[in-house]
Amino acid sequence: MIPVLVAALRVSRRDALRAKGRTALIMVMIGLPVLLITAVLTSNATTDVSPRERLDSVLGSADARLVTLPLRTPVKQDLSAEYVRQPKAPRPDRQWTPAEIGRLIHGRLLRYQQNATEVRVNGGYDRVEALEVDLRDPMTRGMRTLVEGRFAAAAGEVAVSPALTDLGVRVGDTLAVTRQDRPLRVVGVVQNPNRPGRAELVGLPESVLGHQNDGNSSGWLADTSAPVLRADVRRLNQAGLAVYSRELIERAPRGGADDWRGFGLSIGPPEERLIGLGVGVVIVVAETALLAGPAFAVGLRRRRRELAVLAAQGVSGRQLKAVVLADGLVLGGAAVLVGVVLGVLTGMAVQSAGARWMDWTQGPLDVPWLQVLATAALGVVSGLTAALVPAVQASRQSPAQVLTGRAGVDPPGRAGRPVLGTVLVVLGAGGCFVAARRDQLAVSVAAVVLGLGLIALMPLVIRSTGRLAGRLPLPLRLAVRDASRHRVRTASAAGAVMAATMTAVALGLFAASSAAQREAGRTSLVPLDTLTVGVRVSQSDEHWSRLREETERLLPGTPTVPGMVATNHRGEELDLRPARADRQCTGGQRCRPVWEWPVVVGDEKLLRSLLRRDDQRAAAALARGDAVAFGPELVHDGTIELAVGVLGADSFGGGQVRTLTLPAVVATPAEAAQSGVLIGESALKAAGLRTAERRLYAAGVTADRDSLWRALDAVSAGVYVDVERRWDEDTVPVLFLMLGAAMVLVLGGTFAATGLAAADMRQDLDTMSAVGAPPRVRRFVVAAQAAYISGLGAAVGLAGGTVAGAAMIRAGRNAGGLGWRPSEPEIFDIPWVFLAGLVVGLPLLAALMAGAFTRTRQARARRVG
Repeated sequence: MIPVLVAALRVSRRDALRAKGRTALIMVMIGLPVLLITAVLTSNATTDVSPRERLDSVLGSADARLVTLPLRTPVKQDLSAEYVRQPKAPRPDRQWTPAEIGRLIHGRLLRYQQNATEVRVNGGYDRVEALEVDLRDPMTRGMRTLVEGRFAAAAGEVAVSPALTDLGVRVGDTLAVTRQDRPLRVVGVVQNPNRPGRAELVGLPESVLGHQNDGNSSGWLADTSAPVLRADVRRLNQAGLAVYSRELIERAPRGGADDWRGFGLSIGPPEERLIGLGVGVVIVVAETALLAGPAFAVGLRRRRRELAVLAAQGVSGRQLKAVVLADGLVLGGAAVLVGVVLGVLTGMAVQSAGARWMDWTQGPLDVPWLQVLATAALGVVSGLTAALVPAVQASRQSPAQVLTGRAGVDPPGRAGRPVLGTVLVVLGAGGCFVAARRDQLAVSVAAVVLGLGLIALMPLVIRSTGRLAGRLPLPLRLAVRDASRHRVRTASAAGAVMAATMTAVALGLFAASSAAQREAGRTSLVPLDTLTVGVRVSQSDEHWSRLREETERLLPGTPTVPGMVATNHRGEELDLRPARADRQCTGGQRCRPVWEWPVVVGDEKLLRSLLRRDDQRAAAALARGDAVAFGPELVHDGTIELAVGVLGADSFGGGQVRTLTLPAVVATPAEAAQSGVLIGESALKAAGLRTAERRLYAAGVTADRDSLWRALDAVSAGVYVDVERRWDEDTVPVLFLMLGAAMVLVLGGTFAATGLAAADMRQDLDTMSAVGAPPRVRRFVVAAQAAYISGLGAAVGLAGGTVAGAAMIRAGRNAGGLGWRPSEPEIFDIPWVFLAGLVVGLPLLAALMAGAFTRTRQARARRVG
């Protein structure tokens, strides 16, 4: 057996080098999933920074970090002092002094502080991290890497991170820090080894933050004469200090309970993760085998004369099968090797770019070799699976038929595994609807069974459609009949298209329906494309005037309408809420808690802006001090009850609430999603309350919210900016992304099978050209082959994806996720444009591309017998 295997591998290697294009195609199809999975594993493992890997950036060369807290009561903490619990007290204790710390731990101490602050950059304020420690001290070696300039040496100096230099900050510039625009001179650029993308400035203690004693990561670094052991940590915890000990971190078992990882991916019970992993393995192997299968079949067609010669010389069918399987082993092994190497390099590049530009955490390069080797084994199995069907065909082909030049076709009586396929389809479809009552993981398992059943039925579907070929135009008739004669080759490619389409349809239906469900449950005081600008009442009237002027300057030509907030006699802002809603509500989108009905204060102009029209009845009611409700659910016997409490004082939970009863009228809102109550200033004054203008509304705003907020935040701190948008707007990019992924798989599988079909039909096409058929007929035939393969796979995938998608939607609703409420009707939204592009557009694109790149030159053929 070993000599046979060695000979088969030698033959496969020689053939792979001879057919470089086919070899590259197969290696890409097998190696690409390996590359992607390896890159994700490497990037995730490198991003997953453990406390041991963060020692230098947190401690430098110190032995421990002592974290002070507001109280001096006993502390409970985890190993890395990331999670600290301490009993509450009425007021904080006095600040710690170095002398008190020195009596608790013996060694040299170095003060440090860490918190967030604001820096004025490019006309606005950015939130950045501030680290205050003397980086010139040897105890801080390794905490930050000096990139340019020098470390801060005086109270008015800071070093900044590369993320701030990307915003235009340079060494020698003066930064305005905090809202008081405190000037600090930039003297250097430093980088956090574990967070290279974080916006940070580093100065001496209390140069930016002031003295901290509130638990915001402030305290001392300690260089001790002896390691800080667990007993020392417990003693310091009893005194009210949290401790990060180098000795304990270094001695903690890797991957053990003490080796806390902030970015662990342990989600869900172990059995669910195992099932999910199994589903993923089946999908990857099946899709890779289906995509690479036609390419292996191409190799079989091109080598069938060579294999026939071997069979004529006495080589057995089992040995022929070994020769073709060796193709899968050689090409799969080579693809896996290249995929692993490129995957590790890609993971390094992605992680480095993500850490620099997206503020990911970064540790030393970490390749999880056990998982990578499992991925590599998965790639080899995919290659062998893809070569399995061609190997069986090779063992069954007729040497006489091949050597005489007659193309082999599939036996007329074989049409896949219809019984097995039917059973799997029934089990999968039934399982989807049963699993919809449980969760989406169960639906995924049932959907995989359904997909495997459809793949098993694909040859039968191809043979059934082949019987209809006589009624089709000539190019399509030739294509369908050729596909029916070569069912195994066609079924593999059509199955790959079906699997990709089925997945995309199911996910597209789920994404569209969940977005539609969220949109149906969206509640808003204002209509779509309405800007709302607001601040707390604590801001002065002068601040508000400047903010209103800046808003009007940024939105030229857009009229703005002011809004009020209610205050008490002490100037505290009041929160107004409906006291009760209609308890008879039994369904529909307006069945929601009372706190989702906003209450605003304004005049007739605000009413007209919210309704987008004039409503004389509502305007008259507002003028005489009545409330205007956008919907009848809050109005009872012509009145509405409002609960009034101090904003932010938790008065609604403590009972410090007064009830305000007002006459009310119901106004029809401009949009179904609008809800809330509008009351006039006179109604609040009659109740003994006061008002202050702190809101601004503008209709028809399409400007970017973040840009507006940044510009307005530079004028007044605490401003909030909101532009009302639909929930389902974010679904469009997701659907386009899925369409792009499906396009790669559909076109890849279609072109591989089309190339094989064109090679098999070369004699027929040459005969057509010889009897006078123009070159365009050859193009039409090849385009028809591509359209038939991709169109058939897309149509079957649409049916399977609809079943799986409906089950996923029901499972998501039963799980209560994605904003679904039991009282709301179930929405099954169909993204028609997405489905049309997937089921109609992609097959047409495949046909156009196949026809455009078809060679029309006639090749000389030699016929025997």
